[in-house]
Amino acid sequence: MTYAQMKNLLQLTDDDAQKLELVMDFGAHMEDVPENAVCSEIVGCSSFVEICRVGNRFYGRADSALVRGIVAILIAMVDGKSDSQIKEMDILQEFTGLNLVLGAGRLNGVNSMIRFFQNL
Repeated sequence: MTYAQMKNLLQLTDDDAQKLELVMDFGAHMEDVPENAVCSEIVGCSSFVEICRVGNRFYGRADSALVRGIVAILIAMVDGKSDSQIKEMDILQEFTGLNLVLGAGRLNGVNSMIRFFQNL
């Protein structure tokens, strides 16, 4: 699923719980990480998170359903883009615009994932 599709689905509801269910569904449908992918564990997340890469394709893993969904959203934002294109993006503003109700711990993890992409 593309980021635009995810964003459109999230904008269809104002119900916070329903949005989080959608996010978890996004994570449940992420592509498997290819064996040749280079993976980095994201430090600063309360859950185990890895973001993996093969060229300009991104993949991810997480041990929490909600976090897996957050990873799926962030990966969809940057997938197929070059490092320089990703660095020009305001990923935090775009993610914040989704109006997801997340706790402080999850937001710290989101910031750690965004820092990973900004430092490619």
